[in-house]
Amino acid sequence: MSTDQDTKDPEGQLFQDLDAEATVSEIESLCMRCQNNGVTRLLLTRIPHFKSVILMAFECPHCGFRNNEVRSGEAMQETGHIHNLRCTTKADLNRQIVRNNTASISIPEVEFTAPPASSSSLTTAEGLVSRFLEDLAADQEQRKEETPEVFQAIEAILERLRNALALPDEDGTETSPYAFTLVVDDPTGNSYVENLCAPNPDPKLTVRNYRRTRDQMIEMGYLNPDADDAQWTEKEKQLVGQKKQINMIEEMEAAKKVMEAIKEASEAKEILTFPANCSSCSAPCDTRMQMVNIPHFQEVIIMSTTCDKCGFKSNEVKCGGAISPKGKRITLKIEDSDDLSRDILKSETSSFSVPELDLDMVAGTMGGRFTTVEGLLRQLHEELSGRVPFLEGDSADSGRREKFKKFLQRLEETADGKVLPFTIIIDDPMAHSYVQNIYAPDPDPNMNCEDYERTFEQNEDLGLNDINVDNYEQVESEQSK
Repeated sequence: MSTDQDTKDPEGQLFQDLDAEATVSEIESLCMRCQNNGVTRLLLTRIPHFKSVILMAFECPHCGFRNNEVRSGEAMQETGHIHNLRCTTKADLNRQIVRNNTASISIPEVEFTAPPASSSSLTTAEGLVSRFLEDLAADQEQRKEETPEVFQAIEAILERLRNALALPDEDGTETSPYAFTLVVDDPTGNSYVENLCAPNPDPKLTVRNYRRTRDQMIEMGYLNPDADDAQWTEKEKQLVGQKKQINMIEEMEAAKKVMEAIKEASEAKEILTFPANCSSCSAPCDTRMQMVNIPHFQEVIIMSTTCDKCGFKSNEVKCGGAISPKGKRITLKIEDSDDLSRDILKSETSSFSVPELDLDMVAGTMGGRFTTVEGLLRQLHEELSGRVPFLEGDSADSGRREKFKKFLQRLEETADGKVLPFTIIIDDPMAHSYVQNIYAPDPDPNMNCEDYERTFEQNEDLGLNDINVDNYEQVESEQSK
């Protein structure tokens, strides 16, 4: 195997923007038809929806055989994703879907499941169902002659899939009898389903994260199936959802060591630095970390990453301290520029909403941020304007694109202080978020803080239901002896 060109551009980026000057690699490879050597051309690029992709094209000069394929170049996400899309109208059928080659598709109402495909694809919900219809109907005539019982079973599925495409133009008083749920299960977390309500949550679309199982890791080639379970530790088995209780003592001891190292560095006014990879171009970079004490609140850890190759920058805030027994909801009315300058800490577990803008960001959006109210709105504008899929390009719906542009304009005007007054609401079940009280120590007339009991679902999402604190003090005292 030989390579004619380096896949990296002059600046060292592996994946380049798609343009006429993009670098193409040529690799000599074996033709599977005539067993002679052909040429495979590789282009590592970034395009909308797929993010980073690998375009491959093979051609054999001896027999003329050609083949091309698209592969996702994205790194495997921390968790797998399950997208549940409830299709009730034709607009739902027109939603764009990025299906990674590792994703399986199922329709529970039809009792139909399609295994992972041989290649990734950009399609729609209707396109997926139509492809299933085409594949299932391909050999029906032969089945009718050889195995009539299989023919009848598949014919029933085909009829239900055809009905699934006969949805009304819009939702009515009664749900269509042909409404169905499309489930996209991708262990790598690199598949996407279009959100028609972006940037707000879509009532018909839910996304659930989960830990991959050992069988899924083996199927994707990340684990050797013949190896022993040493590669799949007991702790990892707990993470995939076997509902074993977390050893609180071990977790606390590990957390204490990390916090002690950070505190020692902070007291010495040092900044901890550790190697990482850029989330934009995957080039090596450094992440810096330091602990900061916020007055009238608690200590937080600020992390910052800067890539020297592509210029990408990111920052995040992690809260320290104990878990609060209750959640907290902070409501602040912004009336003037002084309110826009208030310090604000939005933790990664909090949701953020602005009712006047019809803006509702779910927990986990943008991670943890320590900034001002104005800074948070501007960062939100930057994130939404550049990272919301399916709203750019020729395939985007013009009406939704114009509506989204007007929303971004209103968001920018709000950050500039041209739209006053307005209200921000931060709902944090962990109570790790903070908004500066400019009247401290007196109460703030524009801010209301409300404590509330977390629901079982919130504790489940945060992993609190699995924490074992029974006889904790007794076991700790025995270990200290």
